[in-house]
Amino acid sequence: MKEKVIRYFKSDIVLTVSVCLAVLSCFAVPPSIQYLDYIDFRTLILLFCLMLIIRGLRELNFFQLIGKAVLDHASSRRGISFTLVFLCFISSMFITNDVALITFIPFGIMILETAGMSFLLCRTVTLMTIAANLGSMFTPIGNPQNLYLFSLSGLTIPEFLLLMLPYTAAAALLLIVFIMAGSPKSAFSLRMETPAVSRKPVIGCYLLLFAFCLLTVAGMVQPWILLLTVSLCILFADRRLFFKIDYSLLLTFFFLFIFVGNINGYEALRSLILAALKGHERLVSIGASQIISNVPAAMLLSNYTDNIRELIVGTNIGGLGTLIASMASLISYRQIASAYPGLKTRYLLTFTLYNLIFLAVLCLI
Repeated sequence: MKEKVIRYFKSDIVLTVSVCLAVLSCFAVPPSIQYLDYIDFRTLILLFCLMLIIRGLRELNFFQLIGKAVLDHASSRRGISFTLVFLCFISSMFITNDVALITFIPFGIMILETAGMSFLLCRTVTLMTIAANLGSMFTPIGNPQNLYLFSLSGLTIPEFLLLMLPYTAAAALLLIVFIMAGSPKSAFSLRMETPAVSRKPVIGCYLLLFAFCLLTVAGMVQPWILLLTVSLCILFADRRLFFKIDYSLLLTFFFLFIFVGNINGYEALRSLILAALKGHERLVSIGASQIISNVPAAMLLSNYTDNIRELIVGTNIGGLGTLIASMASLISYRQIASAYPGLKTRYLLTFTLYNLIFLAVLCLI
């Protein structure tokens, strides 16, 4: 049991760091009922419900069906690259960047092998990863830090979309340029078997629950009503989903809430962060994301500034750069390392180079 717990924490660096930080901060501020004031339960409820719904749709092959339908219209190898990259870009806006990568990276590797495009594996998977991280920045539900910062910002959904539109549009143009420059135009027709999709009424139910989540994000439905509704529906539709979602993300948020709440009492540290952050929210959040990843950076820095707009932009752009700047990027790396161990170094070099180019261009906006 002990070895199993150790392996679990080793496999999730951010969770391990968040636990250590929370425990260390408890020595300065002993645990008490006041800890409950630290926790943003609205964010945790939304994350929990979204994970259940998206997992349910994945279990029923809903996303694979969409991917197959789109790929059927690709008539060249360049078209296949374009389709795989923009599947991640667009889907991440609604199902989060990590779910998009979990779903479409194995799918993409299979397609590239089938199409005789294995020589483009590192390049295409890198662009798919960048696409998921940048597409997800467009919506409040695209990634965990957006969901958290959106709840603090006071922005409406249209205001949030307008804030991120220039960066999302620039990202899309950059992706198109990279695809056009590096993918062969040779004709190729790919026809796949239609994934088995059962329980279509259940898919309809999940899509309605997803719409209910959007209403909660918009402030039209109370979080506790969403939690009750989604939990009851999942209980009857497929209770196994409760055991299949990524609780480590929820735990990471929980422990980071405790850590951030506790360190707010350190006046010297607070003054130092305030001085560094004032007027430089975007740059500091980009820099912090490279070291501790963008979700912890968003949660930490949001306590020291009212300029949440700049944090939203900074932590989203900050998902580019190092492999841990956005922890979702590790999903792609693990897939490549597992399927093609000999490509690990090449992939890391390609990933880092492309990320730095995208980061430099988006920082200019």
